[in-house]
This record gives sequence, structure tokens and C-alpha cells, in this order.
Amino acid sequence: MGRVTARERILRIRGDAVGDRVDTLVVEEPMEIRLDGRPLTVTMRTPGHDFDLAAGFLVSEGVVTRAADIAAIRYCAGATDDGANTYNILDVSLAPGVAVPEMSLERNFYTTSSCGLCGKASLEAVTTIASWSVAEDPARFDVPTLAAMPDRLRDAQRVFDRTGGLHAAGLFTPGGELLAVREDVGRHNAVDKLVGWAVREDRLPLRECALMVSGRASFELAQKALMAGIPVLAAVSAPSSLAVDLAADSGLTLVGFLRGTSMNVYAGRHRITLETASPTPMAAPG
Repeated sequence: MGRVTARERILRIRGDAVGDRVDTLVVEEPMEIRLDGRPLTVTMRTPGHDFDLAAGFLVSEGVVTRAADIAAIRYCAGATDDGANTYNILDVSLAPGVAVPEMSLERNFYTTSSCGLCGKASLEAVTTIASWSVAEDPARFDVPTLAAMPDRLRDAQRVFDRTGGLHAAGLFTPGGELLAVREDVGRHNAVDKLVGWAVREDRLPLRECALMVSGRASFELAQKALMAGIPVLAAVSAPSSLAVDLAADSGLTLVGFLRGTSMNVYAGRHRITLETASPTPMAAPG
């Protein structure tokens, strides 16, 4: 079974107190589900109860309706260079007489030739298809600017004030200007709307900008930031282990637990200016 948590060394900023420490992250890893040996789907998940996850997915897709429809579920082992089991691929064998679904059911999986799918495969997939690199982006954000971003984002959430049930994503400049904000019931959708605004405004890649999200920083959100050419991703909650890995590998700056002057910098600390800076007037969002 894969790890549920991971430990990472971070730069922790608590006002004027700055230092290194070890932080605990929830693990996020891809799990490929194969059906009778054929790739079916990949889902990002925290390891644990993987067999239940696979069975529930097949029920939700109408492939099986009872336990007897499943002959066996097993981890695919021994395909890595050292022969270890990644515990990131499950092969589900259907019982005789249970129809195998059409290929149209397959979606969102990485093509592999072995059972070696792991976090590294996901990272390589992102860096291969991204149109822009953020590694050399010169953006620098000081601590006061970062500290003001959550409240600025919250103040701009007009629909949240009425419903209390929406995520938000905002795009900030190093000077603290909020360029645009979008809301959605799904944090991924809010980011997609924000990137869609940038596309319509012919702003891609979003150089020297920071993406601020109201929830946690998942692998998918880090991926979306990279795909839009955004060099900084900040979140009010925790990142996952794979989001940190992706940020470190790609040159993305990743800030979590951004609440007032408290924040954890998980990757790309070179973009964070620690000297105190005077607040900069901020324009209204577009």
C-alpha cells in the first residue's frame, strides 16, 4: 500500500520569523484502473481503500452491479526497474459473462507499456505537453503582497457572499493588482474560467503573475498553472505531495497555508522577497 502522508522540508514564514522545518503533506498519486488487462482510466487519489475505489468506479459507470460481477482485483507488480510494486495500478478481472465496456468508456489515462505508472509518469506527462516553461520567469513577490492576496480574493467573491459555497481563483501581479477573479463550485472549474478569461484577452502565457486559489493546491491545479504559463501558485490550504513534486521539477513557486503573514513556501522560494515592502495601491479586478 502506498503512503498516505509524506514529509517535506519547507521554508516557513511567520511574520518576521523565518526558518526551515519539516512539514507533513497528504499524498496524491495517480492510480490506473485496468479492466482485464486493458487501461481504462487514471484517477488522482490518496492511497488507501484502492480496491473499493476501483469497484465503486465500475459501478458508477454501469460495468458491474454486484460483487459477483468481479472475479478478482489485484495490484500490478514487478514492472519497475527494481521489481517493486508501485501500488498505483489495479487490474480488475470481470467474471465470466460480464460484458467488457466499449473503448468509449476509456478516458484520462496515460499510455504506458508496463505496470510502472507512478508520480514520475504524471510529472513527465505535464512537462511534455506544456507549451511554456515557467522555470526562468523573473517574477518576484514580497511577503506583504502575498499576505494581502487571500483577503483581496475573498472581497472579490461576489457570488460567495450570497451562497457561501463557491471556490475562487484570482490572478495577481507582483505589485498586488488583482487582474481578474472567477468563482465556481469546483476549484478546478474556477481556475479554468480564469485561464479562459486570459485566453479571450490574449494574455497567455501569464508571465510574472500569481494564481491564488481558495482551497488546497492539488496536482491538477499546479498542472493548470503550468499549462497557462503562471510561475506562482498560492493557496489558503495545503498542497499535496505530487503538487510539490511537480512544482519543484518544473520551476513553479508553490505557496500553501497562506493566511495573513503566515505561509509555507514548498517550492521556488527564490521568487519570494523577504524584505518588508510598502503596500502598493491595487486596482479593481477585470
